[in-house]
Amino acid sequence: MSLATDLSAFTDRASARMPEEHSRAISKSIEDFARTWDPVNAINAGQPFPDFSLPDATGKQVSMKGLLAKGPLLISFYRGEWCPYCNMALKALQGSLPAIEARGVTLVAISPELPDRSLTMQEKHELQFPVLSDAGNNLARKLGIVFQQPDTLRPVMEAHGVDLKARNGDDSYEVPFPASYLVDSEGMIRNAFLDPDYTRRLEPSTALGWIDEMQQR
Repeated sequence: MSLATDLSAFTDRASARMPEEHSRAISKSIEDFARTWDPVNAINAGQPFPDFSLPDATGKQVSMKGLLAKGPLLISFYRGEWCPYCNMALKALQGSLPAIEARGVTLVAISPELPDRSLTMQEKHELQFPVLSDAGNNLARKLGIVFQQPDTLRPVMEAHGVDLKARNGDDSYEVPFPASYLVDSEGMIRNAFLDPDYTRRLEPSTALGWIDEMQQR
């Protein structure tokens, strides 16, 4: 079973359970953003990854320079612990963590959630890799992957008990659309997965293929 198959099955189940007006609002938000997002404005393969220093789940600052001292990075942006698609994608990456680390690559996950929320994510889902907090989406904004969610989603989120203001520390209603990057030891992006439809994610097998290809050059 691929991650894509699991995500598609979840979408079908979720759509069948939720009120039709909620399902329509979610689908329209995805379609509108996919139509208006311009990939030209996003940093992509062949460009340097922006430098960063972000707090981890315990509040300790983690720098890109410090991470790169250990070797290449596989960086995965996610919307938050409240997002079931993100949880499924990070769980799939966790399952491939031994293979990723065996290749000398450090896996890092980043979201706009505050560090205490990142700790909940790491503990609840037993993630054994760094989970960093990009509060205010400053790094995501540099990468060109910020999604300004429409107000039509607010009642949907509220109905599902999601309080983004409490989770992210602001009421901007902005989240990154999930994106993944393979960054070499020099800080250059070798591969990138960018898809404004958050129901689609990088397959761990594809990430491993990226790493193998990079190491063969």
